Amino acid sequence: MFENNFLEACSKVHPSIPFLFYIPLTLGFFAWALYGGKTTVGMSALCVPLGVLTWIGMEYSLHRYFFHWEGNGPFTRRVHEIAHGYHHKYPDDAKRLVMPLGASIPVALVLSGLLWLLGHPAQTIPYMIGIVWGYLAYDFIHWSTHHRTPRTAWGKALRSHHMAHHFATPDRNFGISNMWVDVLVGSGGRRTKRTEEVASGVAE
Repeated sequence: MFENNFLEACSKVHPSIPFLFYIPLTLGFFAWALYGGKTTVGMSALCVPLGVLTWIGMEYSLHRYFFHWEGNGPFTRRVHEIAHGYHHKYPDDAKRLVMPLGASIPVALVLSGLLWLLGHPAQTIPYMIGIVWGYLAYDFIHWSTHHRTPRTAWGKALRSHHMAHHFATPDRNFGISNMWVDVLVGSGGRRTKRTEEVASGVAE
């Protein structure tokens, strides 16, 4: 993807890395916030799910409006190629199925900084943790749709939905971890026999 060896190496990540980094970090921060009285269990029960829902909206919007935006010039097309085009050309590259820390950490810092400026840590701390947990769920689900054989009806439907995006309708099915978003906004696409086979593990 890159001619520069350093950038090439930085663009690859083992699928476990985001979880090994963010799970201890968020759990430790959450425990500190609760123990230190920065937030409460009740407020967290409300704000963590709101954060997860926010991530779902971010996931859909980023995928549809940024990752699939190619622009009109060589620079914007190159940005698209790096951000998402490579994944569509090589969808089973196991080291490029989750976001590298070099990309996710700056985004997390910007969001955290904006929430810090708002104040109200009782709400914003669990809210941000919910966003991160939503992101981790997305990373795991996206990796699973490419590298695990689904065993449940939900898993098969989700994989079929995503494989249709890759192989049949790249301008549809933008919800990766939540198909209902495509249903809600009307951007779902038809499944084909080929994508059904891929979802069932008949063809890889």
